Amino acid sequence: MADDERRMLFDTRGRRKNVIRAVYAVLALLMGGSLFLAVGPVNIAELIGDSNTIDAAKSADERVERLEQRAVATPNDENLLLALTRAQIAAGNARIEPVAEGEVAPVEPAAQSEFEDASQTWNRYLKQVDEPNATAAQLVAGTFFRLAESSTTVLEAQEDVVKAAAAQRIAAEASPTLGSLSTLAIYEYFKGDFAAGNKATQQAAAKAPSKAEAKTIEEQLAEYRKRAKAFAKQKKEAAKAEGERGKEALQNPFGGFGGAAAPPGG
Repeated sequence: MADDERRMLFDTRGRRKNVIRAVYAVLALLMGGSLFLAVGPVNIAELIGDSNTIDAAKSADERVERLEQRAVATPNDENLLLALTRAQIAAGNARIEPVAEGEVAPVEPAAQSEFEDASQTWNRYLKQVDEPNATAAQLVAGTFFRLAESSTTVLEAQEDVVKAAAAQRIAAEASPTLGSLSTLAIYEYFKGDFAAGNKATQQAAAKAPSKAEAKTIEEQLAEYRKRAKAFAKQKKEAAKAEGERGKEALQNPFGGFGGAAAPPGG
């Protein structure tokens, strides 16, 4: 990056001050999810697999196409819709290029389109079932969080976190484990529902095998709550800045560095 470009990005004088604060709120959000990935008991990557080759993308596309054709004939088949949701997410993941350890894999437009299709299919699936599949719900929640990572504005990121929390709640209620409840607490905090986040934290701590580990879980999630409080404050600044300058003023500057964070924990 040229020196003049670097100065522009980090110039906090005048009108850009609030904008930079707003976009850094996205970074705070994503760091929360990424840090949990490093210490949490469930890794979303283990659920979605590592499909980053051209062959994998082609295979995923073909499966999506087959399932979409079948869904035209039987649009209310819950098992088919669930399979299509998984396939669309796999197709999105297949388009995410591998990066070095510690770096961030950006979500390109083609991958984002697949994830958004999966979101629509998942909503269709939910209308057909009384008890959604818990594993799929956790997978969907992680995908929504990944979309939050690739959002170009703070407010877009917030919308995706709300969806992530809703899907993760389904997973946690169906399978209330330490991992699912801890992840739910994080999502609820960043969603802005601190009461729900506190409740999930208490439930997660209760699943810990010892008092010492329960205390550690509470301390870790308290840090996320602190981050989420800052994020809530910055969302207000983002809304104000967006109202004054439009969405273009809130583009995420980290997009130029190859993304913002690693895949979220589930």
